[in-house]
Amino acid sequence: MATKTARLPKRARREQLLDTAREIVREQGADGLTLVTLAEAAGVSRPIAYDHFGTRAGLLLALYRRLEERHRAAVTEALQDAEPSPGAISHVMSAAYFACATDMPEFTAVSAALKGNPEAEALQHEMLDGYTEVMADALAPLSALPVDALRLRCTGVLGAAEAIAVEVNRGRTTLPDAVSALADLIVGSLATGR
Repeated sequence: MATKTARLPKRARREQLLDTAREIVREQGADGLTLVTLAEAAGVSRPIAYDHFGTRAGLLLALYRRLEERHRAAVTEALQDAEPSPGAISHVMSAAYFACATDMPEFTAVSAALKGNPEAEALQHEMLDGYTEVMADALAPLSALPVDALRLRCTGVLGAAEAIAVEVNRGRTTLPDAVSALADLIVGSLATGR
């Protein structure tokens, strides 16, 4: 059993709890994550865990948001250093997308644990919109498509990315092949022909 940890400011404690929650999910799966197991693993009292998240669903939602925000930040940072060409931008986006899928396996577990939760569905839509915006902003200077058409294509590419990630996770394709396929889809989505 963990020993009591030092008193931390509320924000720092929340971050520590989310770090611990991520480790629990990584080691035991989402089923192993409860507010009680979190409190025990983090070495805090149960009321502290409940104060920060309220419910298990609240904890899962907070962890999901944090993982997605970190992923989006990594993509945004990678895009800042990318050569401004369709091939380079699409490769950076693809590599960053699949890095999340492979480096953060708990993201999929948390997402699955939230299935059917109306708050999670709203959060997933919000985050998809945010990621679509990042993608469309990066591709807009490279495309003659109207903004709405480009965003719609980005949404479609993200759906394809999710399907390709399933293939990677099932061992039916390699990570380099997945990155290449998604990059090709992104470049293809920029075409304006009918």
